[in-house]
Amino acid sequence: ALKKSLSKNYRVVKANHFSEAIGVNIYKPAGSLVHDEDGTTIQLMKKGESKPITMRTKIVVDTTGHETKLTMRDTRDFYTHPGFQIAYGATVEVDEENSPDLSAIGPYDKEAMTLFDYRTDHFKDNVDITKATKSPTFMYAMPLKGNEIFFEETSLVARPAISFQECKDRFFKRLDHLGIKVNKVTEEEFCYIPMGGALPVRDQRIFGFGGSAVMVHPSTGYSLCRCLMGATDAARAIQKELATEKPNIERAVASAYHALWSPDNIRQRNFATFGGEFLMKQDVVGLRGFFDGFFRLPLEQWGGFLAGWPGLAYNEAHETWLRRIAFGVNFIVKLPPQVALDMAASIVQYSLSTTQLMQSVTPFFGEPYSYEYDRNMDRIGDVPVKMEARRMMSESEVVPEVPIMFEDENRPAKSTAEKKAAVEAPAVEVAEDGTVEETVFE
Repeated sequence: ALKKSLSKNYRVVKANHFSEAIGVNIYKPAGSLVHDEDGTTIQLMKKGESKPITMRTKIVVDTTGHETKLTMRDTRDFYTHPGFQIAYGATVEVDEENSPDLSAIGPYDKEAMTLFDYRTDHFKDNVDITKATKSPTFMYAMPLKGNEIFFEETSLVARPAISFQECKDRFFKRLDHLGIKVNKVTEEEFCYIPMGGALPVRDQRIFGFGGSAVMVHPSTGYSLCRCLMGATDAARAIQKELATEKPNIERAVASAYHALWSPDNIRQRNFATFGGEFLMKQDVVGLRGFFDGFFRLPLEQWGGFLAGWPGLAYNEAHETWLRRIAFGVNFIVKLPPQVALDMAASIVQYSLSTTQLMQSVTPFFGEPYSYEYDRNMDRIGDVPVKMEARRMMSESEVVPEVPIMFEDENRPAKSTAEKKAAVEAPAVEVAEDGTVEETVFE
């Protein structure tokens, strides 16, 4: 379907990049990825070959994931290191021969999905109980058809990550305790999702998208719907710039980043980032209390938090600081007292480290830095003052010639006669938007 929607001017290349960003728009090995005013040249290596192929493109869109080597992250501003969602999942066929109720598989209704089963009564050993309490996991159950069901034992978010083997062991121990006998495993899943971390650095020419642009929800791990929504806005921003008579590639990439991470979107992300940090602090009792209060909220509020991206269902309940503070106040009063106290203390502690949370729930503390294109005017300087100097030097009886920095770089220095004539010549002034204006000094 995607190929049918494209024009004939596209090409599919199965090859790997081998470049690594070592600075903003600087890559190693030298020459493997080079930007210029018209686009980018990148070298790729096909599997089994020793000689790279060279590709030319307007913009490189990096979708290589959170641990990308192409998209630089901004570690100068305050940020938290990513947490990790780890899960072992399997599609299984269960034995229902002796089942007293074929409308359910164990405690899981076949007509419903179970999202958070944080029960720990299947652990009997004190060591296992302690581990499950401090590093909680939950069972996710999605009935498919007949006796087929998908189960997943998941660590919501942790730093460092819980092991896959631990998740798998808990998976089968839980099913055994529930009396669910697995006849056949038809598919296995190993889920590794980095959550949170630093945003992409500004002014880079590589356009990161998806995990490369840290679009994963920092509290839930959701990303697919967020990417589908963000793709439209980013593509529109790029297309708008490339359709101009003289497209500016830097502006196109900056506009695409701004479409994903506008100051308003960053504020909303900062709010969710605090949520992820708080979840990582909780033991199993704290998480049970957290989600008990969370799902007591109105659907619009908890659904909007899970969405966390403009255009998704109920996101309007979180798009402004006022609605986020309303969510927070409503949420905290629904929490068990111990969890509510812990959240209040965490808010204070977190806010002593950074203003990001307060920036997301109040109109104060300014705005997050914008990704919008901001042309560097340093090489142009103060044009009116330079033109004034050129005029005065041209009129001077003692200045032999106008210094080269005040001349047109593409022309030789002017003679004395030319200097005199230059007094009445139009001066070129470059505006911030890149347009050229002429000014005549009289």
